[in-house]
Amino acid sequence: MKVLTIARNTFREAIRDRILYNLLFFALLMIAVSLLLATLTVGEQSKIIIDIGLASINIFGALIAIFLGIGLIIKEIEKRTIYNILSKPVPRYQFIIGKYLGLLITIMVNIIIMGAGLYLILIINELRWGHDIFNVNLDIWLDIWKAIYLIFIELMVVTAIALMFSTFSSSSTLSAIFTIAAYIIGHLTEELRLIGNKLPDSFMKSTINFFYYFLPNLDNFNVKGKVVHGIYVSASYISLVTLYGLLYISVVLLLSGVIFQRRDFK
Repeated sequence: MKVLTIARNTFREAIRDRILYNLLFFALLMIAVSLLLATLTVGEQSKIIIDIGLASINIFGALIAIFLGIGLIIKEIEKRTIYNILSKPVPRYQFIIGKYLGLLITIMVNIIIMGAGLYLILIINELRWGHDIFNVNLDIWLDIWKAIYLIFIELMVVTAIALMFSTFSSSSTLSAIFTIAAYIIGHLTEELRLIGNKLPDSFMKSTINFFYYFLPNLDNFNVKGKVVHGIYVSASYISLVTLYGLLYISVVLLLSGVIFQRRDFK
């Protein structure tokens, strides 16, 4: 009950944040611009719309997760409301989980809005060319939601990482830098592994291998290219990637709870 109360309050605070609406606006704007760009190309315009639309959902969703996630704890410290919260009979780990769930609800709502915007643009494009939207290949529409679902799982991981950095850092700037770095490196883990295998220096090789296994492989959640080109994304792959994401989130939240429990706010 305490966790749900914290989650509800976090959601209410998040939807009042101006940066949320700015990012959501630009995401929907980019999805709408994809319709204009599609008219300037020769070929299947729907592929361009889907590609740009999914990329916009991913990028702006990550920005929402990062910039709202790093403020979950830091804002409470800056406003000095953390002392009132911790003085109540609320275990710190429940506070962390509640904050995390509240932000996830916010991200989920925004993902649904952006996904609906992408579908609306696709429908407009089909109607503009005189196509019957009821005869559109339903597999493509379903695969789009598969991609959006995996984007959401990726954002769950990014949110957990942002929350972890906010538990021990007192600076929003540092937390943002760390989280953005983790996000970028998380999409380059395979390249890091290949580079590490070619390095003669054992120390550098060990360091790169450490980041390879420590940071999440966010490319696992990226099926945008497959969806755009009509390559089937199996349910077993989605299940395995989901399990990987949930396990990583569990570890990060556990680590966040331990750090936050030991932090002294005096």
